[in-house]
Amino acid sequence: MKQPVERRLAAILAADVAGYSRLMGADEEGTLERLKAHRCELVDPKIREHRGRIVKTTGDGMLVEFPSVVDAVRCAVEVQRAMVDRNAEVPDDKRITFRIGVNLGDIIVDGDDIYGDGVNIAARLEALAEPGGICISRVVRDQIRDKLPYPFEDMGEQNVKNIARPVRADAISATAGASTPLVAAPAQPSPARRRISAQPVVIAVSVVAVIGIGVVTWWKWPGGNSSTVPVQAPAVASPQSTPAVAKAPALRLSIVVLPFENLSKDPEQEYFADGITDDLTTDLSRIADSFVIARNTAFTYKGKSVDVKQIGHELGVRYVLEGSVRRTGDQIRVNVQLIDAGTGAHVWADRFDTDRANLPEAQEEITGRLARTLNLELVQATARRVELEKAVDPDARDLAMRGWAWWYRPASVANRQEAQRFFERALDVDPRTIDATIGLARILVANVADGWSSSVQQDQAQAEQFLLESLERDANSSMAHFVMGVLRRTQNRLTESKTELETAIRLDRNDPPTYQQLGFTLMLMGQPEAGIPHIERAIRLNLHEPSVASTYWTLGACHLLLGHLNEAVDLLGKARTANRRLWGSHLWLAGALGLNGDLDDARAALAEAIKLKPEINSLAQFGAQSPYTNPAYMALRAKTLYVGLRRAGFLEE
Repeated sequence: MKQPVERRLAAILAADVAGYSRLMGADEEGTLERLKAHRCELVDPKIREHRGRIVKTTGDGMLVEFPSVVDAVRCAVEVQRAMVDRNAEVPDDKRITFRIGVNLGDIIVDGDDIYGDGVNIAARLEALAEPGGICISRVVRDQIRDKLPYPFEDMGEQNVKNIARPVRADAISATAGASTPLVAAPAQPSPARRRISAQPVVIAVSVVAVIGIGVVTWWKWPGGNSSTVPVQAPAVASPQSTPAVAKAPALRLSIVVLPFENLSKDPEQEYFADGITDDLTTDLSRIADSFVIARNTAFTYKGKSVDVKQIGHELGVRYVLEGSVRRTGDQIRVNVQLIDAGTGAHVWADRFDTDRANLPEAQEEITGRLARTLNLELVQATARRVELEKAVDPDARDLAMRGWAWWYRPASVANRQEAQRFFERALDVDPRTIDATIGLARILVANVADGWSSSVQQDQAQAEQFLLESLERDANSSMAHFVMGVLRRTQNRLTESKTELETAIRLDRNDPPTYQQLGFTLMLMGQPEAGIPHIERAIRLNLHEPSVASTYWTLGACHLLLGHLNEAVDLLGKARTANRRLWGSHLWLAGALGLNGDLDDARAALAEAIKLKPEINSLAQFGAQSPYTNPAYMALRAKTLYVGLRRAGFLEE
């Protein structure tokens, strides 16, 4: 008779080292020595401390079983927090950084080993986590929601390899994890002590709960202390230990700013309502630890009657900001309301009457009141921007708004020419109009990057002049640093491009194009694995981006260079579907399919690429047209893309 299969429910933690192959390639012995030290001094002790059992190790990774999801997640957070300190003095190219995934599921036990979907999903979640971050399944999130104050963000449903159904996932980034307060595990008394002390502990917990409710009620009640001093939660002390005190977590802001409704009778004022929406989106993005859905995704809801609960569910946000604008001559009335996407309840609403000259001040007041309502802190850059804008002629600012309205239309030569015309008119009215100066630079750089420039060097030089002028007036302009980063990439100055894009992200952590371009630059530097988390965040911020093809292409190219063929084929296929006019998507898909052995489909994709770009019909021509010659990148391309294209029948010469 067959032996019955042993099953049990367990919390599974999967971890691996991000960029392990690169680290080993650069310094095998040093990498192994550092990894062993981290294991011996931090990781293994933390696992024991939280009652975990190491099931197996795989060179750069490990699989760990815990009896409790609370223990598993607490262990993961404490390891990642401690790694930040351990890596503080280590050069970037030698840092060991873990990615961790945690799942709760049914597992099959075979001796000391474990199997099943519960294990497989944990491994897939680990792959979704960014370096230094943690990704957990929704069932884990539900279990820890009221027990651990860690700021996990909803990633929505994820299609993962070899799992039949999508997995709902939540993640905490490396940055958020580094600033997350630790929650100490309660002391584990012996069984004898547990029986003796049960009643006093229940009484103590009840007293603490009553006190806690009283404190919270006083804190929230009108007339109570409304400052943002962190509340400390009382804890029950054991005779042998100092009570653990945890700060209440900072309130997270995940929000979408829906397009403001234009209540003016003149349809020409549509750009004005859109401009206010854009400005508020940008200002909210500057709030510390905010997660603000990108403008292009938000605008897919324009003119549609959609329930805010549905929007919150689709985008994974806690709040929806909506409003309207009525403009009569120079007078402006703005109505704003903040809605809890989970309940549909109004959190805050207000009306602002102003004029064009004082519009920046009104926008700052809207953002400031919203921030104060949610106990959030605004960075100083917002006030600096308002100060600069107030000095600009209102007519020039109005023309710049029109320019940006044309820029955000579908990319075409005609639309960019209209945007350029309005930006130039704005500067004619007032040369201090920084938004117009950056707008002109962005058009010039985009034309170079897209191959639409008739004079590349001249456009690059003029764009650089515009950007230097802008940064001289406002060194904290995230947009100026972003455009400078793309400009440096078109000049093949990749290290400078990376620096500028990282600066832009520090100033605005919610701009999808910046994350995508940083991922692209890292790929061109021969670091596709480091680029993937940035590109994935761009997609998360811009879930319904109408022109998502280039983002999918960049992500698919990174996976192809790493030899992740299934992921590459899937993502490059999505890029081709999103925009069949991009010849590069067809060509890279042909390489991925060829490398994967799907030769018929590879030949078809290659034929489509050559049809769209007949002058690129050989590997020699393809290599010659690319300005990016970083040796590490070219070596990865030769081992993957070129091999696949040869199999698809691409000519050498």
